[in-house]
Amino acid sequence: MRLASHSIPGLLLASALLTLSACSILPKQEPTDVYRLPTAATISKAATPAPWSLRVVKPKSSETLDSPRIAVIPQGDVISSYKGARWSDPAPVLLRNRLTDAFYRDGRVQSISTDDSNLQADFELGGELQAFQSEYRAQAIEVVIRLDARLADDHQRIVASRRFEVHQPVGDKQVPAVVAAFGQASDTLTAQVLQWTLEQGQKHYTVEPKNQ
Repeated sequence: MRLASHSIPGLLLASALLTLSACSILPKQEPTDVYRLPTAATISKAATPAPWSLRVVKPKSSETLDSPRIAVIPQGDVISSYKGARWSDPAPVLLRNRLTDAFYRDGRVQSISTDDSNLQADFELGGELQAFQSEYRAQAIEVVIRLDARLADDHQRIVASRRFEVHQPVGDKQVPAVVAAFGQASDTLTAQVLQWTLEQGQKHYTVEPKNQ
């Protein structure tokens, strides 16, 4: 069937209107600020190396925390997130990377890997990330990081476990201040986990006899 030539402009106009209508239905994407986990910690290299190797694995967490969203509990048990802001990586990855970097900076453990490479090591540091959020306490805000850490040997036997929990006050309600408090809390928790891991590693490390 041949369309009359005078009907073509009408079809073009209808198509354009439909396109504009479809575009107006799509939600506008809001701009998002992507934050790294800041650090102010400076760790000097230690002189005495540890004779064992360490693999740092991403801690397990809830679906809410295993996300780039910056979690906040404004009241009660309601978990929300800051609008227009997110982490550069999910929280468990941020913490794993912070711990790994701390061990590199410290220098006592000279053979370090992560679960990304899955290399064999004498010990594995992991656990569960139970909290990585800011919380409103009356008129005050604080960042809470809670890690149930576990150290396992190369046979996947748990040799030590401990809960670490840090509360860091936040200067104001703006997102940059909250992010800065996350950095301070992470530095504090990382220093505690590092020292505990070194103590437990030295305590439980044994040299297996070589096969004759």
